[in-house]
Amino acid sequence: MRLIRIHVDAPLAPGVQVELRAKAALHVARVLRLKPGDTVTLFNGNGTDYRSEIKDIRKGSVGVMVHALVPPRAESPLALVLVQGIARSERMDLIVQKATELGVTAIQPVAMTRSVVRLDDDARAKKLAHWRGVAIAASEQCGRATLPAIAEPIAFDAWLLQPPGARTRRIQLAPDSGAALAAAAAGAERIELLVGPEGGLDEPERDAALAAGYLACRLGPRVLRSETAAVAALAVLQSAAGDLN
Repeated sequence: MRLIRIHVDAPLAPGVQVELRAKAALHVARVLRLKPGDTVTLFNGNGTDYRSEIKDIRKGSVGVMVHALVPPRAESPLALVLVQGIARSERMDLIVQKATELGVTAIQPVAMTRSVVRLDDDARAKKLAHWRGVAIAASEQCGRATLPAIAEPIAFDAWLLQPPGARTRRIQLAPDSGAALAAAAAGAERIELLVGPEGGLDEPERDAALAAGYLACRLGPRVLRSETAAVAALAVLQSAAGDLN
């Protein structure tokens, strides 16, 4: 039986009834064609799933009763932050989706010299809401009960001014590096992975990243597209130090 998971932006606890509205209600009633009495799993991103039951379906809303907590699935022991140069719409969506599925802790979009997409304040807010929606949908599908934090986009040079977190290993992808990515992850508790946009980092950005402590590592012999590089590198890091080993 397929497990249907639905994200809700509300407190959840056994005995609480919540109302699904807008897209969530439409998805339950029109797309999935669920009925009163059907079982669904709710989560709000706090790390716990809640076994729930549809109680009633009305126009524009669905009432769901929370019955019990489901033992949470463990998150990766590796705190993995993706610092991603902003890519074009569909490519950035793919990066956010797959990074979520691969268990990243957080995603920090950064505007870089070769970023094609330029965001003003209004576009920045809309993109952030959209990316968070992509992460929610990916979490519903892949079974994560903890949502990755997606930060507001900032300029790359502004990001480099922020000190890294404690015990953080910083890594940037560089095809010409002699250091292997998997080896660089050995023994790490927290990694910041820097991936450039289409066209990668330019030379001043690479130098600035090195000065900020980002070790240059190679990811195989081929030059990968931004979205391919991000997904492949995250998988390597999770395999080496996270939850894919």
